[in-house]
Formats: sequence, structure tokens, C-alpha cells
Amino acid sequence: MSKKATNIVAYLGPIGFIIAFLAGDRVNSRFHLNQSLVLCICEILLSVAAKIAGYIPLIGVFIRIAIGFLSFVMFILWIIGIASAISGTEKEIPLLGWIHLL
Repeated sequence: MSKKATNIVAYLGPIGFIIAFLAGDRVNSRFHLNQSLVLCICEILLSVAAKIAGYIPLIGVFIRIAIGFLSFVMFILWIIGIASAISGTEKEIPLLGWIHLL
């Protein structure tokens, strides 16, 4: 898989990340692989927190509303990341781009 294809596939959720990591150009796509991994982990953590908040009476509703807002922010960050991958630039996503896992 070419660098650009690997960059784009990496942003297609956890399965896309695994495919890009195993079958793609890991060396040249390390930046976008890292960015997509951070986004995937944050989304998983948000969904777990929303599930837990569902069991908390009264205040859980407000927590779930806040988590819904954060999920929308994560969607915007995903759009920024995939747009960067499509254009071929290595622009860090706001708020989470400084985290390096790979």
C-alpha cells in the first residue's frame, strides 16, 4: 500500500488502523498512524465513560451530555486528520496532536 493510501486507511477506525499498520507503509506513515491511534483510543475511552455514566442516576445525564459534546469534538478532529492525510501534509490535530504513542 502506498504512503497516501496508508495514511487515509489509518483513519478508518480501529480496523482501518490495524490494516494500515500491518499492510501499509509503516515507516513513511508513522505520523498519521500515531494520530489515528490517539483518536481511536480517545473514542474508546469516551464510549466506555458514556456506558459507565449511564448507570449513574441523575448526574449521569449531564455527564453523558458532556461526553456527547466531546464525541462531536472528536469527530471534528477526525475530519481534520483525514483531510491532512488526503492532502499529504503532516499537520497535527488540535488538542491531541502532541501525544506520541508510536
